[in-house]
Amino acid sequence: MPQDKPSTVAGEYPAAERSAVELDAVKVAYGDRDTSYVAVARADLTVRRGEFVAVVGPTGCGKSTLLNIAAGLIRPSAGVCRIDGVPLDGLNGAAGYLFQADALMPWKRAIDNVAIGLEIRGVSRSEARERATGWLARVGLRAFTDRYPHQLSGGQRKRVALAQTLILEPKLLLMDEPFGPLDAQTRQLMGELLLGLWSEDRKAVIFITHDLEEAISLSDRVVIMSAGPGATIIGDYPVELERPRDPAEVRHTAAFARLHREIWDHLKSEVVKAYAQEDSR
Repeated sequence: MPQDKPSTVAGEYPAAERSAVELDAVKVAYGDRDTSYVAVARADLTVRRGEFVAVVGPTGCGKSTLLNIAAGLIRPSAGVCRIDGVPLDGLNGAAGYLFQADALMPWKRAIDNVAIGLEIRGVSRSEARERATGWLARVGLRAFTDRYPHQLSGGQRKRVALAQTLILEPKLLLMDEPFGPLDAQTRQLMGELLLGLWSEDRKAVIFITHDLEEAISLSDRVVIMSAGPGATIIGDYPVELERPRDPAEVRHTAAFARLHREIWDHLKSEVVKAYAQEDSR
């Protein structure tokens, strides 16, 4: 498995480096003026090139909405989303999107699921399959190229989905609770795999999760969203844990415990608020 590159403390990026994603006073509302539902009241967020940012918050606070804006799947009601400094207009072709539920086609083998994106882009079938074989090897599935999704475990399907996304070489990786359905042990292994692959070219990443430990162990920054509706970004915490980083081992350090306590003290009231709102409906 590839190892995280040495030499950095998280958050150290040149000030002049152009941002990969910038949400500037973004608002998202649905419905007309009289029946408008404000999902996100305001979001200001900058993700630098090469930066791994995790976003946490209560259920229904609009975390996935921010990903959809960065992907160009929805337009903000107000404000602007910039990609590499340019306002996004339409789908973001530079982004790779990894959903909680994998998007594997059940009638295709693993190798064909990974190769399909290249073929759609005009790469020959033989070259696409060759590159797909290489990617399956990189995610530890060299022996599973001819398996169908129903013949793979949950963790293996996630590895195929990760290869399916990364083979297209996106500049920005959007991840919406990608490891949520997995058991704790498999989630840790997937976290290690993700960091290893990410360290090779340091894509910008926005990673949505409900697991605060996962957020801290993987990321350079943890961003907190308030309870919805009308959610806002209320916290932004640098994760000053050295890389290379073992996401399982780092959880046992005193620095990790202090940061977890600090973020949870800020996040807990929003989680309680969200539960209270659900009970009142």
